[in-house]
Amino acid sequence: MSETTAARRGTSLVRRLATPVAAAALLAGVAGVWAAGAAYSAPAAGARAATGFGDCPALPEGVDPARWRCEVHTATPKLTMGEITTTLAPITMTHAEGPLPDGADGQVWGALHSAPTAVPGGLTGTPAGGHAPALGLAIRPEYGGRSDFYTRRLSLRFRLLSPLLPRDCAIGASAPVDFQVKRSGPSRHVSEDPPVIEFSAYDDTFTAPAPEHCGPLTGPLGRRLGLPAATGNLLSYDASYTYRTYDRLP
Repeated sequence: MSETTAARRGTSLVRRLATPVAAAALLAGVAGVWAAGAAYSAPAAGARAATGFGDCPALPEGVDPARWRCEVHTATPKLTMGEITTTLAPITMTHAEGPLPDGADGQVWGALHSAPTAVPGGLTGTPAGGHAPALGLAIRPEYGGRSDFYTRRLSLRFRLLSPLLPRDCAIGASAPVDFQVKRSGPSRHVSEDPPVIEFSAYDDTFTAPAPEHCGPLTGPLGRRLGLPAATGNLLSYDASYTYRTYDRLP
């Protein structure tokens, strides 16, 4: 996108922000929510797996705890989605997997944790949007309700945070973004005790939907972010994970 196009989009969005709705949002004090949530913007690459197992989910009835393991994954993803290009804050995901009583592969989701990452250019896509707190914009990945670590499928929603946006504004609000992740190469065993395995992965085939539930700025925000985008999207990351069988958990 050219600087002229970005400036034109930014100017249009600034005009829309100068409305009673925007003023009311600022007077309501939501700028404090933004300031607390957007402090994280530049994570270091190559995050190592967390060692805590506090998010390990309860096991299905009738399974053998010694044959089920809780896995904790940590990744620092690089995301290109529409006009968004950024390195996200580290994501930690926890799940359990093992054989079910009938011998089939079983999985149970645990939790996903991440912090907001500032989107360069903020709401307007201009230098003013990148520096003015009231025009700031951050993105935070959240679990989308579907996962299959055997086939490397995962769905995510991306919460959009700003003083001028409702709390439920998100990309993938109605239908999450579905990823089919592919490995970039072989896994590397860094440690045996505790087990730590590193790998790299990516997905360049997913479709990115438009933002939803963003109030009067839903349309302008979609145009500013270049969403929806059926092609040109990329999620790539270096990751690591550790695990422990359930008979060894506290």
